[in-house]
Amino acid sequence: MKKYLVVLNFRTLIALVIALVALWISYIFKFSYNIDLTLLSIAIIFPLVFNIRGSFKRRERALEYLSQFRSALLTLNYYFKNSPKLTENDKREITNILLEISNELTAHLSKSDCGTKDIDDRVQKVFNFITVKDELISARYRVKIFRFLYDLHESIENLNAIHVHRTIISLKAYCEYSIYIFPIIYAPTIIYHVGMESSKWVAFFTVLFTEFILISLFNIQDQMEYPFDKVGMDDIKLETFKFDR
Repeated sequence: MKKYLVVLNFRTLIALVIALVALWISYIFKFSYNIDLTLLSIAIIFPLVFNIRGSFKRRERALEYLSQFRSALLTLNYYFKNSPKLTENDKREITNILLEISNELTAHLSKSDCGTKDIDDRVQKVFNFITVKDELISARYRVKIFRFLYDLHESIENLNAIHVHRTIISLKAYCEYSIYIFPIIYAPTIIYHVGMESSKWVAFFTVLFTEFILISLFNIQDQMEYPFDKVGMDDIKLETFKFDR
């Protein structure tokens, strides 16, 4: 049942109340007209679909960067563990550092905080470890380690960019306000086609159902836009990308 109710929120209530008021006023004052709604529909549907596609692409890129992040951590751990001159304590130390990076990034993405200092400090520990243990890690291994350390940095920066920056705010606001205004224009047109004296439930059902679809699509886009907060049904399961899953 949750998956059917997740698209309902305060915006749904506002949109349906506006639709009901628009219908009630139109019937009270016998107000109706006949206009072509094609351009009006395009003005709402096109930017709404554009935003949904943008949010979906953000989610797919986030999955790609999370996979890159975990694979870089695992590969780094393999190289350190395969360094024969490093002691078992050294290997445990670097494994714990990589685990800290994984846990810190997961916690960072789950919160609204945009700061990355804690993550940067933990990644810096990897470089410090390599510097201190320079003589115990072969030159060939160091080159490969820095290659995957670059992948680690890149994936973290890309994930933070997705975390901080959303879809176009002005376009999203335009879609929301247009959906709220839509029934004010739509209701009199539906009443005109149905007939002022015909069964009112047809007009009420048509307008309310159309408004519900539009605001539900907007809510889906809003939830998909930030795929880390575990609010929407399609949010990313961050725990599956942890270093120690």
